[in-house]
Amino acid sequence: MVKFRLRTPREHATHLRTRAKTDPREVEGYLDSHLAEWTALAEADPADAADILEELGEDAASDLLLELTSQGAAEVLDELRSDLAVDLVERFSPEASARILAALTPMEAADIIGHLGAEHRDAVLEIMADDMSNTVESLLQYPPDSAGGLMTTKVAALPVTITAGQAIEAVRKMHEVLEDLSYVYIVDDEQRLLGVLSFRDLVFNPPEVGLEGVMVAHPVTVTPFTDREEVAELTTRYNLFGLPVVETNGRLLGMVTTEAVIDAVQQEASEDFATAMGAGKSETPYSSISQSVRNRIPWLAVNLVLALGTLEAISRQSGVIANLPVLAALMPLVATLGGNAGAQSLAVTIRALATDDVPRSEIPGILGRQLAIGALSGLAIGTLAFAVSLTRADVSVAAVVGLASFTNLVIATSAGSGIPLLLRSLGLDPALASNIFVTLITDLTGFGGFLAMASVLLF
Repeated sequence: MVKFRLRTPREHATHLRTRAKTDPREVEGYLDSHLAEWTALAEADPADAADILEELGEDAASDLLLELTSQGAAEVLDELRSDLAVDLVERFSPEASARILAALTPMEAADIIGHLGAEHRDAVLEIMADDMSNTVESLLQYPPDSAGGLMTTKVAALPVTITAGQAIEAVRKMHEVLEDLSYVYIVDDEQRLLGVLSFRDLVFNPPEVGLEGVMVAHPVTVTPFTDREEVAELTTRYNLFGLPVVETNGRLLGMVTTEAVIDAVQQEASEDFATAMGAGKSETPYSSISQSVRNRIPWLAVNLVLALGTLEAISRQSGVIANLPVLAALMPLVATLGGNAGAQSLAVTIRALATDDVPRSEIPGILGRQLAIGALSGLAIGTLAFAVSLTRADVSVAAVVGLASFTNLVIATSAGSGIPLLLRSLGLDPALASNIFVTLITDLTGFGGFLAMASVLLF
C-alpha cells in the first residue's frame, strides 16, 4: 500500500487524484479505511474531492459522498461534471437525494433534478420542503438553455419606498443568504422591476436619499425564455455583472449571474463545435453508446450520400488515372490541404457566430477577407505542393498539383466561412453539420477538380 500522507491537504488531495488515475481500487480502499481524512479533505476543498471521485468507480464515489454531511456532499456534488453528478444522485435513495440536493441553491438543484429519471425526480420533489420543491419545479418549466434555466431566484430586491440607508441595512441582513450582491434590484409593491442600483453606488449615496432618486430606471432585462446566446450577448454588450429576468408584466423572477453566463457561453461553444462536426449537441465522451449512435448515424448517412458526388466525379476521370497512375497517389495531397484550410476558416466563423460577433452588414467584408486569405495561403502552399510533387512526378504533373492546391485552398477557405453564414441567413443553426458540407466541397475540388484539371492540361 502506497503511503499517501503528505504535509498539506492540497498535496494529499493531488497525490490521491494522481494515484487514482492509475489504481482507483487502491485509492477506494484507502479512503474507505480513512474516512476521517476523506471528510476533512472534502471540507477543505470540495473541488479536489470532486476530482478524486471522478477517477473512482460510481459505486465507491456514491458511498463516499454519503459519508459527508448534507452540505459537504452538496458542495462536492456541485463540483462534479454534470453527467456524473446525475448518475450518483440516481444511486442514492430518494431521501438521501432530497437531503443533499436541498443544500444546493434551487438553480443548482434544478440542473441535476431535471436530468433524473421521472420516478426518482418525482420522489425527490415530494420529499423536499415545499418552498424548495416549488422553486425547483418553477425553474424546471424553462428550457435549460434559456435565461429561466440559468437564473437564480435568490436576488437582492428592495422596495422603492425606502432610503439608501435603510437599503444598506437590509442588504447587510441579506448577505447571510445571498451569494451575489453585485446589484440591488428596486421593485414596487407587486414585485415589478423598476430599477437597479449597484452595491457600490448604494454605499456612496447619502443615507437619507430615496432609492427612486438614485436607481437606474428601465434596466436591461430578459424574459425567462430568452435564449442563452442573447443573454450572453447582452451581458457582454453592456458590461453587466448580472441580468435581471422578468415576466411579461415586469415582475422580477430572478437574475442570471456572470458565472452562469460564462458557463452558458462555454456550453454553447462546445455544442456548436459538436454540431458542426455532425455529433449531437448534448453528447459527451460519457454519453451512452445508444445515444451517441443515434446522434451520429443521421449525419454519417448524409455524409455517405453526399460522398457519392465525389465518387461520381472520380469515376468519370478513371481514364486519366489509368493513363497516369501517379495522379492517384497525388490526389489525397490536394484534398487534405483543402480540408484543413476549410476547417480553419469554419472554426473562426463558428466561434464568431457563437458570440453573435458577425453583423449582417459585415458579411461581404468577412467573405472578401477569407477569399484573400485563401488566395495568399493557396499561393504559398501551392508552391510547396509543387516542390513536394517534383519528388514523385515530372514538372508538368507537379504544376497541376500546385495549381489544384491553390484552387482548392481558395474554394475551401471561402466555403468554411460561407456555409455557416448561409445557414444563418436561412434561419438555420450555423453549426448544423457545417463541416460535412465543407468536406464535400473540398473533396469534390480536391479529387474531381484535380483530375479534371489534369485531363485538360496534361492530355
